[in-house]
Amino acid sequence: MMSSAPSQLSNPASAGSVPAATAPVSTPAFRLFLSHLNDSVRRSLSDRRPWSEIADRSAFSRPESISEATSRLRKNLAYFRVNYAAVVALVLAVSLVTNPFSLLILLALLAAWCLLYLFRPSDQPLVLFGRTFSHRETLGGLVLLSVLVVFLTSVGSIIVSALVVGAGIVAAHGAFRVPEDLFLDEQETGSASGLLSFLGGATSAAGSAAAPGRV
Repeated sequence: MMSSAPSQLSNPASAGSVPAATAPVSTPAFRLFLSHLNDSVRRSLSDRRPWSEIADRSAFSRPESISEATSRLRKNLAYFRVNYAAVVALVLAVSLVTNPFSLLILLALLAAWCLLYLFRPSDQPLVLFGRTFSHRETLGGLVLLSVLVVFLTSVGSIIVSALVVGAGIVAAHGAFRVPEDLFLDEQETGSASGLLSFLGGATSAAGSAAAPGRV
């Protein structure tokens, strides 16, 4: 009887320590994704140039040859890369806002990717209509759904048209903007892809947080 008392007293302490050790303390995947996305966007926007330099009328002139236009475009792309990306994004946003049906379809597709793949824990299989789908099957289904939405609805044509218009504006400005007054650091050329890679970095960070047990 004397020996059973310590064991009974130690059981509540040990039982209480198990939930404390196994309780999840990691940040939710969606919050981590937004944090990385916010930081990446701020770092990218810190490289933007004053819009007054883009709209400087005295710096515009007609290129004398195609090679000169190409050289101007290359230099201006490296210097105004963030501003040009903002212009293309603005054209794309205006195209989607003026087509609310396509915007709703695109938002629904984005929500499906977020809920079913990006922020769903990997240790919890997806169950739909009484059938369990593996991680690979879920990814394949979302890719197939995205292809069908892009090619069988007006979303694809609107996105392509907006990108073509935005690229045309950027190409015209880059070809006619004289870059002699622009001082481009050599190190900035290598970071030109930073604006386009922030989403991939934020998504991978969110994926690693959503699947802590994945090897």
